[in-house]
Amino acid sequence: MKPQFQYSIVYGLLNLELTERLSVGILYVNNGEISFKYSQKKMDALKLLMNRPEYSFLMRVIKNMENSTKNESPERINYLSRYSNNMIQFSPLITIDLEPTPKNFKWLYETYVYKKQK
Repeated sequence: MKPQFQYSIVYGLLNLELTERLSVGILYVNNGEISFKYSQKKMDALKLLMNRPEYSFLMRVIKNMENSTKNESPERINYLSRYSNNMIQFSPLITIDLEPTPKNFKWLYETYVYKKQK
């Protein structure tokens, strides 16, 4: 059986009534191992759009995720996709039929989070 890629997009929420959100990062699951990558450029944009306490809270959550992916599990990511604190939101885990390679990891990040302009 070919290994499958799972991912969850992480969003910073701007306006709940209008469902405005900005993708800031992505969680990847590969054979139970979880990786996380976020865009500092997107976080800098959010800093201009959020008040200071909200942005500080969101940045702490992002940094905690970056440092604690070993403590996460696919089940916890699915739990987080059902829970929102009005500042951060996770999509449900999505499984795609791609081999979990660095090239595909980069493609997902650039497709859903941030692609550098040349």
